[in-house]
Amino acid sequence: MNSALSAERTLPTLAVVICAYTLDRWDDTRAAIGSVLVQDPPADEVVLVVDHNQDLLERAERELSGVHVVANQRRRGLSGGRNTGVSVSRSEVVAFLDDDATAETGWTGRLLAPYRDPRVVGVGGFVRPWWLTGRPVWFPPEFDWVVGCSYRGQPRHAAPVRNFIGANMSFRRSELIAVGGFFDAFGRVGSRPVASCDETDFCLRLAARDPEAVLLYEPAAEIRHRVPESRTSWAYFRNRCYIEGLSKALVARRCGRGPALANERAYVRSTISRALARNVSRIRRPGALRTIGALAGGVGATVAGYIVGSIRPLGSETAAGSRPGVATPTRAVRT
Repeated sequence: MNSALSAERTLPTLAVVICAYTLDRWDDTRAAIGSVLVQDPPADEVVLVVDHNQDLLERAERELSGVHVVANQRRRGLSGGRNTGVSVSRSEVVAFLDDDATAETGWTGRLLAPYRDPRVVGVGGFVRPWWLTGRPVWFPPEFDWVVGCSYRGQPRHAAPVRNFIGANMSFRRSELIAVGGFFDAFGRVGSRPVASCDETDFCLRLAARDPEAVLLYEPAAEIRHRVPESRTSWAYFRNRCYIEGLSKALVARRCGRGPALANERAYVRSTISRALARNVSRIRRPGALRTIGALAGGVGATVAGYIVGSIRPLGSETAAGSRPGVATPTRAVRT
C-alpha cells in the first residue's frame, strides 16, 4: 500500500463548522467555505450554522453546495452556533473556522496530524490578521487578540497551551460532548462582543476534567482573518479590552482565579513589559508614543473590565451561579 495513503488513513475524520449570522458577510462566508472545500486531505463534513437569520439560511440552502446548512438550534450567538455544529456533525474531530476567515493550503492536515497522539484532545492554529486598510501605526502586535488573531508572545513553534484563538481551533468531538460544549453566556452575539472567552472557559473545563490532556498550538495550521476598518479605531480597541476583562471575571467565577488568570499575569509581566521597553527604546519611531499609550490603555481597560465584572454579575443569574466545570444541563451538547 502507498505509504502516503496509509498515513492519511490514520488521520481521524474531520468536520469543519463555520457559524454565520448576517448576509452582509455573504462573500466572506463563501470564501471561508471555499477555502475548506479545496483542502487536502478534504474535510469529511462542512457545516454552516446560520444564527437565527431566515434570509441567510434560505440563501445558503439555495446557493451553496457541498455544505450541510443548518439553523442554530440553541441560544442566539456564537457559542450556541458552535454547539449546534457539534450536535449535527458525526466526525471524530470538529474544527471551527470563523465566517470572515480563510484557511491556508494544508490547514486540515496540519490540524489533524497531532491527533495521532491520544493525549491530544485539541489542536489550534495560527490566525494571521488581514488588515483591509493596513495595520494602524499605533496598534501593538501584542494586542492582536483584540481583532481575533494570534498575537506576539504566543509560542512560535508547536507547543501545549491553555486555550486557543476561537477563529482557528479543533477538538475531539467526544471531548466536546463530555465537557458539555461551549457556555453560551459567553459567545459573541452578531457583531456585539457582549461577552467573550467561551474558548478559554471550554479549554479550562477540558483541563479540569483531565489534567493529562494536551491542547496543542500548531502555528503551521494557518488561517487568514479579515480585519475591517471598523476594528482599527481606538474606541473599538478600548471597548474590546474592557469586554475581555468582564469576560475573564466570569471565567474566574466559574473556573477559579488561578486557572483563569495564570496566562494573563505572565502576559503582562513578560510580553507587555518587553513591548513597553522596546517602544521606549525606539521612542523616535513614528507612532511609538501612541503604541505605548495603547499598551498601557489596553491593560488598563482590561483591568477595569475585570474589576467591574468581579463586582457586578455578567449575564444571567444562572450563568453567574454555575459551578466550575459543570455545564448547565439544558445547554449541554446532545449526541
